[in-house]
Amino acid sequence: MTTGHQGTTRRRFLAGAGGTVGALALSPGAAQAAAAASAGKHVAVLGGGVAGLSVAHELAERGYTVTVYEYYDVLGGKARSMDVPGTGTGGRRPLPGEHGFRFFPGFYRNLPDTMRRIPFPGNAGGVHDNLRNGTEALFARGGGRPDLHFPLRRVTTPPAPGDITPSWIRDQILSVLDLGSRLPAHEAAYFAGRVLVHLTSCDARREDQWEKTPWWQFIRADRMSEEYRTLLGIGQTRNLVATRAEVASTRTVGRVIIEALLLWGLLGRGMDGDADIDRVLNAPTSEAWIDPWTAHLRSLGVRFVLGTEVREVLYDGGRVSGVRVSARDGSGERTVTADHYVSAMPVEHARRTWGAALRAADPQLARCDALRTDWMTGVQFYLRTPAPVVHGHVNCLDSPWSVTAIGQAQFWDVRDFPADYGDGRARDCLSAIVSEWDKPGILYGKTARECTREEVVEECWAQLKDALNDSGKTTLRDADRIAWFMDPAVTGLGGPDPQNREPLLIHPAGTLYNRPSARTAVPNFFLAGDYVRTDVDLASMEGANESARRAVNALLDRDGSDAERCRIWELYRPRELESLKRVDEVRYRLGLPNTFDLG
Repeated sequence: MTTGHQGTTRRRFLAGAGGTVGALALSPGAAQAAAAASAGKHVAVLGGGVAGLSVAHELAERGYTVTVYEYYDVLGGKARSMDVPGTGTGGRRPLPGEHGFRFFPGFYRNLPDTMRRIPFPGNAGGVHDNLRNGTEALFARGGGRPDLHFPLRRVTTPPAPGDITPSWIRDQILSVLDLGSRLPAHEAAYFAGRVLVHLTSCDARREDQWEKTPWWQFIRADRMSEEYRTLLGIGQTRNLVATRAEVASTRTVGRVIIEALLLWGLLGRGMDGDADIDRVLNAPTSEAWIDPWTAHLRSLGVRFVLGTEVREVLYDGGRVSGVRVSARDGSGERTVTADHYVSAMPVEHARRTWGAALRAADPQLARCDALRTDWMTGVQFYLRTPAPVVHGHVNCLDSPWSVTAIGQAQFWDVRDFPADYGDGRARDCLSAIVSEWDKPGILYGKTARECTREEVVEECWAQLKDALNDSGKTTLRDADRIAWFMDPAVTGLGGPDPQNREPLLIHPAGTLYNRPSARTAVPNFFLAGDYVRTDVDLASMEGANESARRAVNALLDRDGSDAERCRIWELYRPRELESLKRVDEVRYRLGLPNTFDLG
């Protein structure tokens, strides 16, 4: 396990040996000392999504007075769930909607640590105990082609230390591709070789050569079969992180999706306890996680100011002097002040609040203008008949809109869907996500942005049916569909100027160079959010949480605090490959390719 920390050694928070549980809540003595040290210090946190709530959590435990300013009337950002208006009858809750389904890969370790520290009635491990393992992924093919099923449980007998060698890794990759795909043998072998190149590349090569190289180019997708391009190019990028394989950074795809999520996940290395690769919550996100979290933060003294838009972060005399805010409708403008300020809004909103003087004080803020976002928004379908499809997620490989989905009721073992939600007719929620909004669909021949809201829904449903209704079975029936929901943050569909207030950061090659650190050159201003440079290097809840920990540690350093620093887990690095990386470091300095790079 590799851990990263900020601050001097005496300030670091070292949890139990092995780090399975990670950093727990501060001990009573430490909490008392932290509270005394930070008494009277006020922090304004701008944004109430996962990053902002994580910042508030860590600071409140250390005795700071925290106020969170949030645009919406609810907390949780893109992670929250939402009520479908007017659907709850007979004492039931409204049908649960969301921006898109949430999942918690087993390699997440920072966020699960926070979840363990959020009390939940009946759970010894807090909110963390509400996670459930998905056991299989379905790569569904359209046009009647056979689907690909991949078991997601870690191997029962993990490799012993020293067993992980290049030849062993190549054999494992080839066995998985042979079992789960119809790739030509030479293409499977080539891909296994490319994975070996990335696994054994030194950090310098990854951050320079591979960060500048698109995944599509790295795996030579343009020279391979359509099956290869679909499965290993598009299926691993656009469908999972809304980034096109043609432009996605090889460093990000290789480190996070191929290594951390798939390879080390299957081997059980660097995972959160006994987690499998894929986990989801056992109830709608806000019920299982966000609401208990905000209740806990309120008990710690955190104050939330909702329905508030941040207009400008004011800079004067070398420091942030205040923040200009207003009600969401633009009325009641005022300036709020604090000792420290943490901007925890998504980058597309945060950068609009940084004026010329603030940007001049720290050039990394201006570089954030080059960061790109794209749409990755879901549609929930409420069904009369349970439609689990598979005990995990579905990736519709041939879908032109890169649709992914999951049947949620099968995991909600603490809920009775028809008894708890809606009018009693719906028995399941098939939650889908559209990741590609700029390619024509199969029903109307229009891109998702060109479609009306209703057309997006019908097109998404048609692509799901194309992927799932084959091999002699009918999984989805029109008659089973009762209702649907799409995040109201998407507006203007079918018109001249469609908008999405909640896009997702994407990772084209070179993105790393424009991502800022949590610490800025302004002594009382810090950044948190999934766009901030972190080790996980992926737009995700884990990235948001890790960035919050880095922001809090930077704030504690600037404040001269003796409070324990937030622990930070970094992605797993197998010791067995370190010697090969050292060899590659020498080769890289000499201008030579990686040992396994045969072109």
